[in-house]
This record gives sequence, structure tokens and C-alpha cells, in this order.
Amino acid sequence: MSEVFTNTVRVRFKDCDAAGIVFFPRYFEMLNDLVEDWFREALGWSFDAMHGAAQAGVPTAEVSCRFVAPSRLGELLTRELRVTRLGRTSFSLQVRFVGPAADLRVEIAQRLVCVDTGEMMPRALPPEVRAGMERFLAPGQEAAAL
Repeated sequence: MSEVFTNTVRVRFKDCDAAGIVFFPRYFEMLNDLVEDWFREALGWSFDAMHGAAQAGVPTAEVSCRFVAPSRLGELLTRELRVTRLGRTSFSLQVRFVGPAADLRVEIAQRLVCVDTGEMMPRALPPEVRAGMERFLAPGQEAAAL
């Protein structure tokens, strides 16, 4: 059975528009925070180590988003992350934000690519990081052969 990486985020005043709901670009900031947390907490490769000594990064190559229901100031959202595709240099994620009643608010599909930050060219994911990602492969998905 595959794992799902989850954590929570509180909707803050800074996240909201004049109507008191999350201003859509803020979801992308919350998404980036989630990915950073996943790398640090579940994969053992913090962004400071990645971007520092390893001279690597994982920029977004593609993202699509579906806004299902609004999120409001003060709500606690649960973020769920699964891997839907795992290649040698890139990987795809499915992320869901759900509200306090487990109601879907936002669904995001994201593809990221591991790059050498000096050359900005794709590079292989470190074997231990890639192995960690395999734990989060969504049911029915397989890692690409190396």
C-alpha cells in the first residue's frame, strides 16, 4: 500500500482576498511549502542541502489546477501528496487540499524536474531520494525503469 504525505496549513489573513477566501495564487505558495516539507520530512533531502551543497533544484515544469470550493480565513486545510509518475530526472505529483469536513477544495497535478542549478540542465534524482519517492506512488502507478 502506498503512503500519502499529509500536513496541515491554516488559512491566514495574508492568503485571502477582499471576499475573505483564498486568493488563488496563494495555493501555489502553499503547494511549494508542501513539496519543501515532503523533501525535508519524508525524503531526507532538505531544500537548503539540495540548493546548497548538492547544487540541485526541482523546478516546476508543468502544473494544472482545479478549484472545487473556496477556502476561508481561519480554516485548517489538510494537504495530501501522492506521486503519480516517477522517472529518472522528473516526477509528477497529485496534491489535494481538503477542508475541515474532508471536502475537496483544490486538486493540483504538478510535474517537477531535478536539475543541476549551475547548468540548469536535468540531472538524475539521487538514488536514495528516488527510493523514498517510490513509497508515495499512487496505487496502480509504477516507477520508470532506470
